[in-house]
Amino acid sequence: MGRVTTRAPDLWHHYGRTRDGSDRAVPPAFYWNWGQDAGPGPEVLGDLTGRHVGDLGAGTARHAAHLAAHHRPARVAAVDASPAQHATATGLYAHLAPRLRIIASDAVSHLHATTGTCDVLYSVFGAVDFTDPRELLPAAAAALRPGGRLVFATLAHHLGGAPARPDARPTDVPARTPDGETATMHRWVLQAHMWTELLGEAGFTRITTDVLPATTGGPRAADTLLVRAHHPS
Repeated sequence: MGRVTTRAPDLWHHYGRTRDGSDRAVPPAFYWNWGQDAGPGPEVLGDLTGRHVGDLGAGTARHAAHLAAHHRPARVAAVDASPAQHATATGLYAHLAPRLRIIASDAVSHLHATTGTCDVLYSVFGAVDFTDPRELLPAAAAALRPGGRLVFATLAHHLGGAPARPDARPTDVPARTPDGETATMHRWVLQAHMWTELLGEAGFTRITTDVLPATTGGPRAADTLLVRAHHPS
């Protein structure tokens, strides 16, 4: 039986290695859906010209690189706690500095260090999925300037089809440590009304949720819940 842990040093060490070794270009498009092949694009974030943007749980920073290269923000901070993902992102997109900043940090710590400085925060199956929302959402609200927005894509249901949780409890999902040992980590797969409640408690207003249907079938297909919320002006 493998060791069970929720705070391994780097449970994302092995994630995406095959693709990252073969696909090194700045992505030409930005998608929110689970399949990364359809649905709305970066227009959901609003006009990013001159804005300070944060990608929470950016992984290898593909979405952040697209925004930095194609949407004229003042800065995009691609934030991820995984040393392996940070190293890969740096190798892929360091040339986009200074518009793109690749930051090795957990999302909550980064948000606490950037209070009142962000115009737009987003997460594409990133830190919002894997961080206790009772910690992350208030930190996000504090980091946003008045009128700023938070947008995130998360699973509308568990992979395999089980319904999302009606309360703010995480689900244990399988992972691997850098040495290949079996581990688990928490993922928050919550119903839309639960996200709305948690966002409201954190101080967000004008909260909307939309479901983006899966574009393919199979056991790992999933609908996407796209959530938008605003910091009070």
